[in-house]
Amino acid sequence: MTGGWTAFCGYQWSWGPFARLHDIKTAGLPGNSGQYDLANVRRLTSSPLEGKHILFLGSSVTYGAAAQGVSFADYIALRNGCTMTKEAVSGTTLVDEGFGSYISRLCKLDVPHADLLVCQLSTNDATQKKELGSVSESFDRADFDTKTIAGAIEWIISYTRETWDCPVVFYTNPRYESGEYAAMVELLHRIQQKWNITLMDLWSDTQFNSITPQQQVLYMADRIHPTKAGYLEWWTPYMEPILYQVVEET
Repeated sequence: MTGGWTAFCGYQWSWGPFARLHDIKTAGLPGNSGQYDLANVRRLTSSPLEGKHILFLGSSVTYGAAAQGVSFADYIALRNGCTMTKEAVSGTTLVDEGFGSYISRLCKLDVPHADLLVCQLSTNDATQKKELGSVSESFDRADFDTKTIAGAIEWIISYTRETWDCPVVFYTNPRYESGEYAAMVELLHRIQQKWNITLMDLWSDTQFNSITPQQQVLYMADRIHPTKAGYLEWWTPYMEPILYQVVEET
């Protein structure tokens, strides 16, 4: 990869040594103004998540690449008085292709206890056109082809349950133009039925996606990445009730 391409990736998607260029680019967006800073967010008086520890696993959207490293994970933890491990690296994939993949990073976590795993259905697998694969008939982790999206998702669910014995929640991005990601969402629904996991499907929820053009400008830095305002005012109120139900039923 040339230096120019590396710089371009850093500027566009907050990757690698040029990630700071992207932060400078997005700092002036209306949705990243000071009113949305963590310091201005109030903690809820009571929450089913209070005192819980949540693992957030993902890539740039979980990290908050267009929001100065702040995402829904940070807002949920602060608002609800819970602790978190945010294992999020921009540009990484579910498909296991080395030390940066979801699986590799999940295995390296030194977290003795977790009450919940929230995992991103990565847009990078769609952008990079990774192999979709199919849902396995097995529940044995050794049988999952982690070089495919399906196998990687099933592996993550199995590993999490065995390691932390906690519920698994996957979330999708809101709707954007991508046939590959649409196929991933459909696959995730089939995996949900097999493993009985919780799915926060921002992609398929018509009401959630029915925001005004003005909100679109405020909430999104590009077609994939939210601003702080998007995470705080749009995503967090949608996700919190679902997470409350998960922990209350555990």
